[in-house]
Amino acid sequence: MPKQLTLLLDTNVLIPLQDSYAVLGDNLANFHRLALVGGHKLVYHPASIEDFERDTDLDRRARNLEHVRRYPALERPAKCPWNTPATCPNDACDNEILYALECDAAHALVTEDKGLLTKARARGLGDRTYNIQTAEDWLRRLQQPFDVSLPNIDDVPLHSLTPELLGAFFDSLRDGYDGFDDWFRRKARESRKAWVYRDETGVLGAICVYDVQTDEVVTDEGKRLDGKALKLCTFKVGQRVRGRKVGELFLKAAFRYATENACEHIFIHADVDKHAYLVNLLVDFGFEDVGPYGTDRVFVKRHPVNDPDTEGLSALEYVRRFYPHYQAGPQIQKFLVPIQQEFHRILFPDYQALQSQLFAPEGSVGNAIKLAYLCHAASKQIRPGDVLLFYRSEDEQAVTSLGVVDQFAVLSDAASIAAMVSRRTVYSINEIENMANRPTKVILFRLVKHFPEPASLKRLLKEGVVAGNIQSITKISDEAFSRVLASAGA
Repeated sequence: MPKQLTLLLDTNVLIPLQDSYAVLGDNLANFHRLALVGGHKLVYHPASIEDFERDTDLDRRARNLEHVRRYPALERPAKCPWNTPATCPNDACDNEILYALECDAAHALVTEDKGLLTKARARGLGDRTYNIQTAEDWLRRLQQPFDVSLPNIDDVPLHSLTPELLGAFFDSLRDGYDGFDDWFRRKARESRKAWVYRDETGVLGAICVYDVQTDEVVTDEGKRLDGKALKLCTFKVGQRVRGRKVGELFLKAAFRYATENACEHIFIHADVDKHAYLVNLLVDFGFEDVGPYGTDRVFVKRHPVNDPDTEGLSALEYVRRFYPHYQAGPQIQKFLVPIQQEFHRILFPDYQALQSQLFAPEGSVGNAIKLAYLCHAASKQIRPGDVLLFYRSEDEQAVTSLGVVDQFAVLSDAASIAAMVSRRTVYSINEIENMANRPTKVILFRLVKHFPEPASLKRLLKEGVVAGNIQSITKISDEAFSRVLASAGA
């Protein structure tokens, strides 16, 4: 099966690649190298030519047109129906590019245009639209999966970071907040804490300062969050470590902390223009814009202690909005999903740490929330919102973890599979290609939890949940599901 990806490049990516006067950034240079090594096809949309031809600077126009045409153009893309005579030329060009993506003319779009990224999300194409950093990380994970691991983050007192305060990592925070150093030192004296991530050399790469507040007024308009709320005061993922799921790990830490400390809300201030990627991540995990705070917007996630009412929401929307709560009523299908120990170890790197603190420092948090699972099981019944119970075969022979389905598809093309699992993959392109020799089930899901007491096969047999070894995805009844939860101490 073909494993070549077709990547549609916006002009702000193409020009630095070809402009001999531009110094390529590390991410861009590595993206280009990985695309060439992987044999992936880099193309531009013909509408980009029209965009360049409107440039009134004749020398720049000629140079840009010459550079762009060194790459192949997308062949005969469908005309975008969204454009009208009233659509301005720049918007019309963006629409043509996005419509080509919607028509599956390419597996993904790569752009550094924040406006185009925002439009892609509005059109439901956000999962297939990348900036250079995230595109480079995707190709790296596809082609060098064993060189990349999902990091742990550590919970530390803020004063332990004071010696690093004058370092370059904090420069952008100082630039955005007058008096940041004084604020930092004041909060350190108040015993404030932070989650941090350090890169392979021990250099600080990301930080999230947090605090619990009560009955806090959070917007200029006077909106108050009744009861306890977890505030994410400072949230920065440095450029060197972007694409490693660190932002998602911070949110996982926040959800866990809020659950353990009975916080009914989680909130954060964000500049929508400067922090577009953070805002997209927040919205995907149920945060809502509730109003202004100075020049920022305030994003709040409801985090009820008890399961909230369904409020007419779909099972998928429910878990997105109220994670880690999920629906498990009679209308929700439940499946046992067998997974070999090696893939279990790769997919759930924090599971072992949960079982034995010898494998991780206290206060660390393991893997990401949004994951992908591939298999050749016969089942085609799986739907978004269904509950998955992961059964670790071979060594443990026990149900260890619970997730909720985001998307499900049956695919036979390796490139299409790679594109679908792109932001969640732990599979190399070669592994995907080998699996695509026959129809492959692609399950995108959200990990909700690992069980404190994994439910053993022996116990499942005794309880009548299963009649024998679990060798394929198996649908179980509501009663059997309840027995699994009871056996797992959930």
